[in-house]
Amino acid sequence: MKNLTQLREQVLEANLGIYRAGLVTMHSGNASGIDRDTGIVVIKPSGIDYEKLTASLLVATDLAGRRVITGEPGDRLKPSVDLPHHLYLYSNCPDIGGIVHTHSNYATSFALLNRSIPAYLTAIADEFGVEIPCAPYVDNVANHIGEAIVKCRKDAPAVLLAHHGAFTFGGTPRAALKAAVMLEDVAKTCHLAMLLGTPSALPAEEVRKWYERYHTTYGQEGSAEGQRST
Repeated sequence: MKNLTQLREQVLEANLGIYRAGLVTMHSGNASGIDRDTGIVVIKPSGIDYEKLTASLLVATDLAGRRVITGEPGDRLKPSVDLPHHLYLYSNCPDIGGIVHTHSNYATSFALLNRSIPAYLTAIADEFGVEIPCAPYVDNVANHIGEAIVKCRKDAPAVLLAHHGAFTFGGTPRAALKAAVMLEDVAKTCHLAMLLGTPSALPAEEVRKWYERYHTTYGQEGSAEGQRST
């Protein structure tokens, strides 16, 4: 399965990316991706440290959560406990091709306060295009987390979950990784600014201008950075 091999590598890159960026510790958090042609989802196994993670240890399932046997060691491992939330998002948001979940410190500090992050910065306007919303607290039973994210989701490729953490998403696992890294970066800047005063959000028309420029002219033609990440 050539496509599945490529997907495994992409999901591994996203998982290692959030670990190297300091967005997760030990084995918390996870990243996943989906092959829309086959409906196969690949996700981090439960409780496996990032330092030990390889592409072959990732777990593959279908959209119903049924194990897909691939002949890899991951076939014998349990998927992340967050798999149901990932599956719900993939099933209800056809534009999503990759998902990242973290409890990164600065983003989660806003989630702990049940606060969205307005478009204070041009960097928020660039990547997210609108405020980063915070969904009210829900428990982890059934599809409650997935439902809360879908209900709260706006155009931004990120949603904070009150008292929990953050989910980011994009057309690919790499795009979801980028959104997760950018989310923590802007959350840190906003957090520091709030220690000094009260920031004000950019006007909507300015947010739109920055977003449109970033998603149409930034980067090199054909490069990952020069394409939309949502």
